[in-house]
Amino acid sequence: MPWLQLQINSSADDAASIEKVLLDAGAVAVTFQDNANQPLFEPDLGETPLWQQTKVIGLFDADTNMEYLLTENPQLSTGKVEILEDKDWEREWMENYEAMPFGKRLWICPSWKTPPNPEAVNVLLDPGLAFGTGTHPTTALCLEWLDSQTLENCTVIDYGCGSGILSIAALLLGAKRLIAVDNDPQALLATEDNAKRNNIDPSRMQVLLPHQVTEDIKADVIIANILAGPLCQLSATLLALLRPTGKLALSGILETQQQMVQAHYQSSIQFSPAAQLEEWIRLQGQKIN
Repeated sequence: MPWLQLQINSSADDAASIEKVLLDAGAVAVTFQDNANQPLFEPDLGETPLWQQTKVIGLFDADTNMEYLLTENPQLSTGKVEILEDKDWEREWMENYEAMPFGKRLWICPSWKTPPNPEAVNVLLDPGLAFGTGTHPTTALCLEWLDSQTLENCTVIDYGCGSGILSIAALLLGAKRLIAVDNDPQALLATEDNAKRNNIDPSRMQVLLPHQVTEDIKADVIIANILAGPLCQLSATLLALLRPTGKLALSGILETQQQMVQAHYQSSIQFSPAAQLEEWIRLQGQKIN
């Protein structure tokens, strides 16, 4: 069945009231989109920011009387109505998601496709309910760093594991033991599912909520792809988990946030030059005490 889509150009201040009108008028879903190529980066806790120029989109059943709806609701009168083709959107996404190389050895491959390079280190991924497919610059920076490391006989902590993409990559690249940590139980489920998909021996991986990480756990390598604010708040935790001379990689950091994040770690970490992809950076270094 096709759908009808109503698009309204709005300001950030008016978007919420337009959303209410659309829902009251029978919209089955309402979404917000950037209408002026304005980036939104890390919001403050509890904030749900919108773009100054926001496109509000309401989705309606095909038999909705859109002419009546526009006439009876002044806030919607300037909206543009389109017929939205009925598609299997999950299948559409799956068909267009391709394998991607990172570094010299590592490929991230959709689990429903044959890896293009069978001799590579191939991570078979089904993102499921958690963030992390390798397409975001912060994830790409972390994957490239892992590919460059010697991980044999290492215990690795992936703090903020999401889909488990970094955890599984580390294990397939030779890590002896992996501890995946996330505060979202759905992320831990996705990590476990993706580990099974890659035939990871369960004895090599633990998945833990943050409060389950005990003081006796120590890592040779810690990688944390989160955001700048949480990375600052977690500095004491991550440093306590890292063994002397252990390696640390931090991502999810904007270029403008580098000094702020680095300041929370620099008394214990000897940093090497940061790596950058688009506006995002990765910090990496070695523990010195």
